[in-house]
Amino acid sequence: MADHKELTLPSSIEQVYRLESFVDSLQQWVDFDDEIYSQIMMALSEAVTNAIVHGNKNNEDKTVHIMAMHGDNKLSISIKDEGDGFDPDAIPDPLKEENLLKQGGRGVFLMNQFADGIEFSENGSKLTLTFNL
Repeated sequence: MADHKELTLPSSIEQVYRLESFVDSLQQWVDFDDEIYSQIMMALSEAVTNAIVHGNKNNEDKTVHIMAMHGDNKLSISIKDEGDGFDPDAIPDPLKEENLLKQGGRGVFLMNQFADGIEFSENGSKLTLTFNL
């Protein structure tokens, strides 16, 4: 059995549809229920969209690399873009009153709701989502 699965996408928002077949392959590989499938799909869609839009600035010459690893009853999925990174601690709290009506700023909050763990590394250009199975 493979120890990881990978997917590399060009930085085009139109490529996000390819995540569904990737998550399908993860479900066949690791065998998790549909509720976990939905959580993975939601968190991964947010992470990849952020990587394309904010990390790679929609530059189709850059890619987003996704790698899933399985072990210890966990599934870890890392999302790496080719951008300059950012400071995750500088993200405004989307639940504060002054931010409630803002257009964006909820992606990381939502990822925290759907994933059991979320960790930024490589100056914010890499994100690892962890799901307990």
